[in-house]
This record gives sequence, C-alpha cells and structure tokens, in this order.
Amino acid sequence: MSAKTYDLHGVRVFECAAEGTPLRSSGDAVAVIGDAMAQGARLTIIPVARLDPGFFQLRTGLAGEMAQKFVNYRQRLAIVGDTAALASRSATLRDFIYETNRGGALWFLATLDEVAERLARDASETQ
Repeated sequence: MSAKTYDLHGVRVFECAAEGTPLRSSGDAVAVIGDAMAQGARLTIIPVARLDPGFFQLRTGLAGEMAQKFVNYRQRLAIVGDTAALASRSATLRDFIYETNRGGALWFLATLDEVAERLARDASETQ
C-alpha cells in the first residue's frame, strides 16, 4: 500500500502507509515532508509501525529532530497507533506524548478516527 492524500475537515492530509522502510532519521522526515508538501498536505499521518524504535527512546534525540523538521516546514504531524505500552515503560515518553497532544503541531493518537475528531474540534474552534 502506498501513501494516500485526502481532505478531512478542511485539512489536506498525507497519510503514510503502515508498510515500508522505517523512518530512522531527520532526513527521512524531510523526505516525507517533501512528499506531503508536493500533494498540498498540511497534516502528515505516520503510523507507529513506520517509526524506528529509537524514535520512542527520547535519549536518542530522534523524536525531537524529526518533530522539529515538521515544525520548521509548518507541517503538522500525527503519529497514529498504540503507544500505551511504550509510554508505560517510560515516564519521559509519557510526558512527551501528553505535552505534544496539548498543542497543535504534533499529536500521538491511537486511531485515524481520533485524528478526524481532533481536526473536527479544531475546525469548530476556529469558526
């Protein structure tokens, strides 16, 4: 399955496929951002399964580097999938997920339905 692009609550979304090479570097993030921007997307969805395990070990710095690339290019990022087990083993990761979910640039959400709900809520708040 390849990436797909669609509109959701007035936002152009670029959704990466769950299958494929794991994203392991900020360079990989820039490649995804380029693909998303080429499609006119303002939000990129990356499944948890596509992220290198080092992403979730905050001491590696990978999560921060990748997130910063998305911020620099003004591209919102939603990481979708179950992160509960990972967060239960790391208070730092749990806090990172909590704090990023409070903002608008990076979200960790369990399902695509949660992405739709978040976008719907954001759309209603701006009207």
